[in-house]
Amino acid sequence: MSSWANMLEGKVAVVTGASRGLGRADALALAEAGADVVITDILIESDDDSKQEAQKLGPLSQVLQSTKVVYAEKTAQEIQAMGRRSFAIKMDVTDLEQVKEVFAKVKEEFGSLDILVNNAGTLDHTAQIEKQRDDFWERDLKVNLTGAYNCAKAVWPYMKEQGWGRIINMASVAGTLGGFGQSSYSTTKSGLLGFTKSLALEGARHGINVNAIVPGIIATEAFKMGNPKMNERMIERTAFKRPGEPEDIANAITFLCSDKAKYITGIGLNVSGGIELFTF
Repeated sequence: MSSWANMLEGKVAVVTGASRGLGRADALALAEAGADVVITDILIESDDDSKQEAQKLGPLSQVLQSTKVVYAEKTAQEIQAMGRRSFAIKMDVTDLEQVKEVFAKVKEEFGSLDILVNNAGTLDHTAQIEKQRDDFWERDLKVNLTGAYNCAKAVWPYMKEQGWGRIINMASVAGTLGGFGQSSYSTTKSGLLGFTKSLALEGARHGINVNAIVPGIIATEAFKMGNPKMNERMIERTAFKRPGEPEDIANAITFLCSDKAKYITGIGLNVSGGIELFTF
């Protein structure tokens, strides 16, 4: 039996961008720890508009959609097989009214809304500043930063009313170290760290803990699609000389969502294999 068994029994979690990669791993880990988990993503397998949605999102989403690397409903089914409640629902984090509607549905059907993992994000805008696309800059701000704001704002009244909540924002070492050719991505991830600290201060008086995870190089589907030589260069910067696994992120999130971390708030927890250390 998992060492996380029943740690989150009775809690209800919403994970954004959970159809693959880190979000999917996060959702499964929370369920293994006892939580009921709602899977949200703008890409859903059975959605007839998924191809059009991917076209709007950018090249990475187009590749993932066309190669069927979208597992929102599959993830919900796996969670149900664990004996937990779950469903997958389409949600655009940039649409505040849609977010509010989804969260109201979760509250109505599951009775509470205890955990929010702000995982939805874009990471395919790579170009030096003079070649950064203005429309992708705006897209990255809307999805990575405003999306987290929308979801936190929508969930806040439920958590405040019940006097308990956990919000996890997915940052990145690009937000703490910078990233060559990643000015839009780095800016949004750095912004999430400031957002986390402010919400932690506001939430403490209401029993709401707010923390950020700062992943390094993680072997997700998106990473594996990257340039092998560039991937190897990044891996060599880590202390372990290997990428992390999605489960490494998911385990850290599960801990931060539990009462074992009840006195931890406002941090950016590096789960990065020491990439930020002076390695040589």
